[in-house]
Amino acid sequence: MANASTSTDAEAQSNAAEFSVSELAGAIKRALEDGFGYVRLRGEVSGFRGPHSSGHCYFSLKDERAKIDAVVWRGVYGKLKIKPEEGMEVIAQGRVTTYPNSSKYQIVIEALEPAGVGALMALLEERKRKFAAEGLFDEERKKPIPFLPKVVGIVTSPTGAVIRDMLHGFNERFPAHVIVWPVRVQGDTSAGEVAAAVRGFNALRRDGPVPRPDVLIVARGGGSLEDLWGFNEEVVVRAVAESDIPVISAVGHETDWTLVDLVADARAPTPTKAAEWAVPKFADLATQIDEFGLRLRHGARRRLETCRHHLVAAQRGLPRLEDLVALPRQRFDALDRRLGPALTANTQAHAMRLARVASRLGPGVVRQRIERARDRLERLQGQAGYGFSRLVAQRRSGLGRVEAGLRPEGLRSRVVQSRERLDQTGRHLKRSFAEAAKASRARLDGLGRLLVSLSYQSALQRGYAIVRTADGRMVRSVAEAAPGARVSIEFHDGKRQAEVLGDTPTSDSGAGSGRSEPAREAKPQASDPGRTRTRPRQKPTDRDKQGSLF
Repeated sequence: MANASTSTDAEAQSNAAEFSVSELAGAIKRALEDGFGYVRLRGEVSGFRGPHSSGHCYFSLKDERAKIDAVVWRGVYGKLKIKPEEGMEVIAQGRVTTYPNSSKYQIVIEALEPAGVGALMALLEERKRKFAAEGLFDEERKKPIPFLPKVVGIVTSPTGAVIRDMLHGFNERFPAHVIVWPVRVQGDTSAGEVAAAVRGFNALRRDGPVPRPDVLIVARGGGSLEDLWGFNEEVVVRAVAESDIPVISAVGHETDWTLVDLVADARAPTPTKAAEWAVPKFADLATQIDEFGLRLRHGARRRLETCRHHLVAAQRGLPRLEDLVALPRQRFDALDRRLGPALTANTQAHAMRLARVASRLGPGVVRQRIERARDRLERLQGQAGYGFSRLVAQRRSGLGRVEAGLRPEGLRSRVVQSRERLDQTGRHLKRSFAEAAKASRARLDGLGRLLVSLSYQSALQRGYAIVRTADGRMVRSVAEAAPGARVSIEFHDGKRQAEVLGDTPTSDSGAGSGRSEPAREAKPQASDPGRTRTRPRQKPTDRDKQGSLF
């Protein structure tokens, strides 16, 4: 019996139809399409990333217990009244079919209509509004990313392609000290691990065995909303918001977004881009430094050339020293020529005024004023005698009253006190007098030195001489020294008497400037010994010591 049964099964297996893989896949496809045809399917859009480069759309429809792939062809996508969005709950109408290359079944959507907001998206929007109301997404609280961090902390899975891409980016741009905190980036425990990693990095000490990072990167590859849901949990959002270290979010691809992206200090579209944002490119820095150095040298050279041109231009614009002094010298010469006549005219005007006043003076006027003054003096004398008598009487009566109350003891004590005060005042007076005398002596010495420096005697020491006429007037010009006039010539060590000769002296500078040279002392001649005589040296008097260089 057993042998018969075995032989029957072998014959059945040998008689079964033989299919190729393609034939079996095609048969399953036709059976599935014939069995279901057009269906209306309600579910939540998941994994939608927008149209593919070919124009077709690939995503999934899911509910609480199952998920089915969906396709929207390019021609149908443009005709849809509503476009699919991530997390949207929709009702799709289409054909159920298979994709033989991967042995997967899917629905080809031909019509799409909304069926309400999905549960996950509703929860996500609710959390987003809650955190926004708390101000966790405000730009004011976001911290700047450091320009060149020494230590970079990365929170991601150590086995995925994300960490390899980021490390490769660091090595290519700017090698940095990278610390990886391994966590699960998907699953029920991923949110708690990511939050613990962020808080753990912030708890590190700067001088500890493990250095504290200057910037954090929270990274994960792309995925559906369910795959990225751990980064929407409240514990992760609050850990990132409380971080003292700047955080760069690099969760998913550019079209993905999570609540961590909104609360982080910066959001990178991809993990590789986050590595590029964290550190600058070494080659760019070197190139920029070279450019800055070149610009600095060019700028310094241009600045020196500009200053040199300005200096040359300013030098050409400066006037010559002779031109600057010419006008003041000419004004000085003009004032010098006007000074002598002005002094003469002033003296004559004062002499005429004195003569007019002297003509009005006479003894009668003086006598009248004396008489009036005598009368007034007599009246005042009478009034003074009467007043003095009254004052004496008042003082005598007052003295009598005071005398009655006087006692010798009080007078003695006051006399003693007065004597002490007098002695003290005398000592102060002597000291003050000595100090005043010392100050006056110093001032007198200073004035004496000033007098010596300003006296004309110092000019005489340098070889000058003063010529005076016989009546003591100084000779200021040639016209005042007539031929044959007797003059007195004062030197620094005495005086000499001389007589002016008849010949007229010539002077180039005296005629032009209005100055005159003093008459020279005449030399005695043998033919006329009495014509020019010199008197013996005389001691200068007080009148001779006073004079002027002019």
